[in-house]
Amino acid sequence: MKKAIPGLLISALFIYLSVKDTDFQGIAGGLIKMNYRYILPFLLTMLIMQILRAWRWGLILNPLGRIGPLPLFAITSVGFLAITALPARLGELGRPYLVSRNSSIKMSAALGTVFVERIIDGVTILTIASLTTFFTTLPGWLLKANVIFFIFNLALVSGVFFAVFGRERVERLLNLFLRIFPKKWEKTVTRLLRHFLDGFLVIGNGRQLFQILLMSFLIWLIDVLAIYILFAAFNFTLPPVAAFVLMIILIIGIAIPTAPGFIGNWHFSCVLGLGLFGVAKTEAFTFALIYHFLAVGLVVMLGIVFLPSIRFSFADLWKEAKNTLS
Repeated sequence: MKKAIPGLLISALFIYLSVKDTDFQGIAGGLIKMNYRYILPFLLTMLIMQILRAWRWGLILNPLGRIGPLPLFAITSVGFLAITALPARLGELGRPYLVSRNSSIKMSAALGTVFVERIIDGVTILTIASLTTFFTTLPGWLLKANVIFFIFNLALVSGVFFAVFGRERVERLLNLFLRIFPKKWEKTVTRLLRHFLDGFLVIGNGRQLFQILLMSFLIWLIDVLAIYILFAAFNFTLPPVAAFVLMIILIIGIAIPTAPGFIGNWHFSCVLGLGLFGVAKTEAFTFALIYHFLAVGLVVMLGIVFLPSIRFSFADLWKEAKNTLS
């Protein structure tokens, strides 16, 4: 519980910044005036995005083992429920744990594939952000954030490629480093790191990596489409580039570890992004409320639907983590 306090405090700060100077009667009026016929297209678009994310993860997992489409979608859905339900993004361990329970793939290797997935997402978002600058002027703080994100992601990409194409050297360096550990820990850490590096195997397959990159662009373009559909629900007359900018700011915002469900940082990111295009704060916050409720609600509902068949529990996750370390 104590570990969750910083995230709760950050969420509280973002909530305060989001609701400050908003007109609550205006929020109620905005909800009444909203065109609800766009909700179904929005949800269907978000569902397609989730299906593609599961499919893409399956491609990353392929060198380690194949999992059927439906079981993989179930694991992905419950895994994203865990990400939503747990603070500080601790739920990222959910999918690797579930894969290890439902296949021969080791949990640490599956965690390596999630790491690769996040790096590919980073490359995709950075590329989209770079292209966005040709169509609109981004504020200085967002450009600086993209530069920092680029440097961080470049370091990660370089490290992954070095680990894949120079694995023997990496393992020799690790063996030298692990000598500082007690003997009883050395073998365990070595085994875990080797399994983790196994999760990078797809990087060595150029054809499959290209396919995964194309799918990543498709996933995030569909996310932009979903945002633009929701613009129509609120009668926002904004250019398509506004949806791209909002997505980029939102991705940066929800990367901050906060309370479960991205409460606060999601809303503040929407207010901030829409404000760049002249949307009043009250209208932007109303949009944020609906966007968050629908997007997170869909993730939660999918997770709940598949939860009985997957039998996920946080106690079992902790037990599996301890077994992996033993």
